[in-house]
Amino acid sequence: QVQLVESGGGLVQPGGSVRLSCAASGSIFSIYSMGWYRQAPGKQRELVAHIISGGNTNYADSVKGRFTISRDNAKNTVDLQMNSLKPEDTAVYYCTAAVTTIFGIPPRDYWGQGTQVTVSS
Repeated sequence: QVQLVESGGGLVQPGGSVRLSCAASGSIFSIYSMGWYRQAPGKQRELVAHIISGGNTNYADSVKGRFTISRDNAKNTVDLQMNSLKPEDTAVYYCTAAVTTIFGIPPRDYWGQGTQVTVSS
């Protein structure tokens, strides 16, 4: 069993910054990738950013240049630094991780409970 716990989020003014953190725990052998998705009201869940074990990152076009994803492989954590926030960034943000729990078994995705980020003046 793997648990992902997000922290951070809340209400922030446009142009402000928020840092989200996620910690994975449980029966973890290795984590191939970690990332963040978000779901805005009335919208489908979308990829925000993810980072693989080798350090390569991918970002949604809408957040490039504003958001930065990073991970600490030793601590099994991933952060999302969100700068220059816009009202359209308002969403529930979900942490995800592709985790191998048993040696030799391919990783599978696990999800956190989500944390609300509201960008409004």
